[in-house]
Amino acid sequence: MSLTRRALLAGASALAGAVTLDGDVQAQAAAPPLIATRPGGFLPMDAPGRVVKVAARGGAESTLQANLLWPKADVAKRLLEKAMMELTGASNLVEAMKRFISKDDVVAIKPNGIAGQKGATMAVNFELILPVVEAVMALGVPADKIMVFEQYPSYLSGCRVNVKNFKLPPGVRSGTHNNNDHPMSELKVYQGVGTKYCRQLLEATAVIDMTQVKDHSICGYTGALKNITHGTINNPEDHHAHLASPQIAMLYNHPIVTSRVRLHIADAFKVMYDKGPLDKDPKTRLPYGAVLVATDPVAMDTVGWQLVDQLRKDKGLKSLKDSKREPRYIRTAGELGLGVADPAAIRLKSFEV
Repeated sequence: MSLTRRALLAGASALAGAVTLDGDVQAQAAAPPLIATRPGGFLPMDAPGRVVKVAARGGAESTLQANLLWPKADVAKRLLEKAMMELTGASNLVEAMKRFISKDDVVAIKPNGIAGQKGATMAVNFELILPVVEAVMALGVPADKIMVFEQYPSYLSGCRVNVKNFKLPPGVRSGTHNNNDHPMSELKVYQGVGTKYCRQLLEATAVIDMTQVKDHSICGYTGALKNITHGTINNPEDHHAHLASPQIAMLYNHPIVTSRVRLHIADAFKVMYDKGPLDKDPKTRLPYGAVLVATDPVAMDTVGWQLVDQLRKDKGLKSLKDSKREPRYIRTAGELGLGVADPAAIRLKSFEV
């Protein structure tokens, strides 16, 4: 099933304007806390179409620990800092984070750990999560105003958050919504399917999206957009029909999301080019040794999609489109004004450190 471009743009206009919902839900969704309000006078940086990628010299495997699964902590922080500095022009990681987060924000950090449930093999790594948390604290956000959250406990433990010695700083909260902690009235974003967004998202004024670069068996590609949509709603399984397109784009387009998400960070120390999103076949995940950052989720996902297709070509596989899994929702998100989907218009800057 597909929508015409006119229908999509009409839907975008309605959502961006009056937050068109059913019945009295419209009045509720138009006011806080569903729609986040920035701290007074704060204007976060926005760079449409711009993506920064930083890799380490010496090859992808040199960035990883002896298990060839997790990045070395010093390397992860160095790549993150360089990427953030190049994106913002700031002199260090903390100063760069100040472009996106105010000391008065309530901050939620959403990593992705679904493929790390068995042995933390393919998830956003704790070595990348920790310096993000520390930078947010260093700019002045109190520890108890920071939340690292995932959908289920097994997903969060896949990121090694508060597992064994991988501890968040004292006072920083962590949690999961388990698809049943969504304190809001149901709304209908696409074709009458009701949904709700989770407490951790709603309680935040600013969200940092920490994602990966992965193939997805249903929608073709999973990255920045899908981590936020299907990782926060109460019924993701009801939004998978016809390759989850345009559902991912439309769920992200809701002001509940767009009023909060400010920064996207992709952990590309390993990438998955086939059989995702779970880590079912270790041969389909490869060391890549990079970190990507952007404010534009569409541009980031377009870059990720191109990378997955290139790896598939290198391995003698069909492209996602030729495999009947083209992630059309990425282009739809571009049509809805969520970012830049045209590869020719994306400004990808690559560095090695």
